[in-house]
Amino acid sequence: MRIVNLTRGGLIASHARLADSFWTRLRGWMGRLRVEADEALVIYPCRAVHTCFMFIAIDVLFINQNEEVVYIMEGLPPFRLSPLIKDACTVVELPADTVRRCGVRVGDRLEFTGGIFRNN
Repeated sequence: MRIVNLTRGGLIASHARLADSFWTRLRGWMGRLRVEADEALVIYPCRAVHTCFMFIAIDVLFINQNEEVVYIMEGLPPFRLSPLIKDACTVVELPADTVRRCGVRVGDRLEFTGGIFRNN
C-alpha cells in the first residue's frame, strides 16, 4: 500500500503495511531495530498507540474517516503512550522525522491505495 498526501502532493510511504487484526495491531513494530524511510504501518481501527518494547522513535499521524490528519505526534520515543484521539479511526506510524521531511500538517487529506476505509 502507498500513502500519498493529496493536499501537498507528496508521497509519504511507498511500503505501508495494514495492521487490522488484534494481534497485528498489538504487535505493530515491537522489536524492530530500524524502519526504512519509505515504510509505514497503518493501524485500523485505532485511536491511540503505544511504543512499549520498541527500540526506535516514531512519527504518528491520527486520521479520521475522511482520510484527513486530525492530530500529529513527532518523535514519539520508546515506552510511551499517545493520547486517545476521539476523532481518529486510523493511525499511521512512520519513521521519526518523516512528518518534517514530507511537510505533513493537520488537515491534510491522505490517499491510501487499496482503500482501508469502509466508505471507499
